[in-house]
Formats: sequence, C-alpha cells, structure tokens
Amino acid sequence: MNQETIEAKLSHLPLGDIRYFESVGSTNALAAAWTERGAPDLSVVLADEQTEGRGRAGRKWFTPPGSALALSVLLRPGNQSDPQTTRLTALGALAVTGALGDRYGLEAAVKWPNDVLLDRKKTCGVLAEAHWLGETLQAVILGIGINVALPAVPPDELLNYPATCVEAALGEPVDRLELLAAVLENLVGLREKTFSTEFIGLWEARLAFKDEWVRISGQAETFEGQVLGLDAHGRLRLKLRSGEEKSLTAGEINVRPLG
Repeated sequence: MNQETIEAKLSHLPLGDIRYFESVGSTNALAAAWTERGAPDLSVVLADEQTEGRGRAGRKWFTPPGSALALSVLLRPGNQSDPQTTRLTALGALAVTGALGDRYGLEAAVKWPNDVLLDRKKTCGVLAEAHWLGETLQAVILGIGINVALPAVPPDELLNYPATCVEAALGEPVDRLELLAAVLENLVGLREKTFSTEFIGLWEARLAFKDEWVRISGQAETFEGQVLGLDAHGRLRLKLRSGEEKSLTAGEINVRPLG
C-alpha cells in the first residue's frame, strides 16, 4: 500500500483527507492531533504498522506490518453534543461485519460492545474516543483494527480472548485495499442510520451469543446471564439466573460465552 494507490482506491467515497503512514505509534493519536488542526469530517488515518496501538482499558493492539488494517476515521459531530461512543463503536463494528459479508461471504458477529468475531474468534476491535474543546465536542475518533493475515494474530500468551484473522476464516489471501474500501463503503452507507431505531435492529441481527448464556465480568462484579438482545439505547439485555432482566451499558466489562 501507498498514499497514491489508497487515494485511487477510495476516490469514489465522500471522505475527507487521507493520510497513510508506513509505521506509527497509534492512528487514533494521530487522528486526535489532526482534529485540533481542523481535519475535515470523514478524514482517515491509515498505517501499515502500529507500535502503540490500543484497545479498551488501555490494552495493547498488535499490528505488525503487512498483515492487518489499522485505521482511524474522524467523525465531526455537527450540532451533536453527546458523543454517543457506544453507537459509533457499533457503527465501526457493523461496517466491518458488512464488508466481510458483502465482499467475502463471511458470517461475522459483533461481540458487544466492540469486537468483531469470525468463527467465534476475535478478528477486529473498534475503539471510539471523544475529543472535546472545553465543553464542545470536536470529534469522535473511530479506531478500527482488523487481523487480515496470520502474522496479525497475537501469540496465545498475549490473548485475553481467542483470535483469528480474515484469511484463516476465508481460506485464501485477502487484498487489504479491497477490504479497506469495503469497510469504508459500509461505514459511509450506515452512518446516517446510526441514531435510528433501524440501526439497533441491524446491530442486534449481528449480535454474537444471542440466546446463549454468558459470563459478565467487570470491575465490581461477575455474574451470568442469557443474552436476550439490545434495548432501544444499544445496551445489552440479559436474563439472569433469577429470571430478572438486566441491561448493561458499555464500560470496562468482558462478555464470555459459557462452555
């Protein structure tokens, strides 16, 4: 990949500016700095390698050169004052599941709130970060990391959840530029629906572990529940062992299937 081929591949999309780097610390960090310098809506930062990529709770995101997609999309809020990071995280995840289905016929699922699974293994992580100037929301930076080839899958000792890559699920090589274009096409197409009731339905249709029992672990407690779906706000709905229903907001929690 290089700047010229990327711009040519994405020229049909209504993106802002595009910046490509061979190696960076974090695409989200670069996008955040670019936000302060006036980068337009739907600008994209893309890197072949990340040395300081991160996921939720400050976990390191493994991005070796030549084997993954590491990108950040800058979303300007317009008149919106609520960053709605949970829904925008889902926007990124659904853009990836849509791309994998449309382009490669792969059935991907969203492990609430921010991971994309293939064969029940993590293939992609999404991180949405709000950036403010005082009390004014400047942008939400949507970071997307996709394991494309086997070198992008971290060694077992670094994993906190089983992982795989697109090529392993597909059984053949994948052109990263083709996948990038498909992801951004889906993101642009879905964006206007992000705050609609329809969006919740699209999200729920891709929800991993529907009707299964899962273990929820967080900072304060660990419990088990059956996944019922999503509520109108995108919270995860569970039925507890007691029969009580509970809705979870996205935070520092982990969802793991039982068995």
